[in-house]
Amino acid sequence: MAKEEIYSRKAPQAIGIYSQAIRVGQTIFISGQIPLDFATMKVVKGSLLEQIHIVFQNLASIMQESGGNLDHVVKLTVFLTDLDNFNLVNEVMAEHFKPPYPARAVVGVVALPKGVPIEIDAVACLAE
Repeated sequence: MAKEEIYSRKAPQAIGIYSQAIRVGQTIFISGQIPLDFATMKVVKGSLLEQIHIVFQNLASIMQESGGNLDHVVKLTVFLTDLDNFNLVNEVMAEHFKPPYPARAVVGVVALPKGVPIEIDAVACLAE
């Protein structure tokens, strides 16, 4: 099994000992993305809606670097510190994805890195 690191300059650098994404064959495994500005590496200030959009933009940048786009995403895991924001995630997802939507799990957590309210990781498949 050959693993290839995917790195996008238009997405935040890893803040730990992990890769932004790993490609194995036609499958892309994207590490959890939080609402960080890729240029400043600071948490984006603003509404939760704006922060969720930034997370999806970060995922899209990594997908672009891998040779794909968000249409190739087959699975998302969404981590929320407040499950009352579930509907807001659905609203933003509908702007970034079209049917058939990726499979998804939403997990309520006590805390996330840098005190952010949301983190999303993804699995994508580039094969048609």
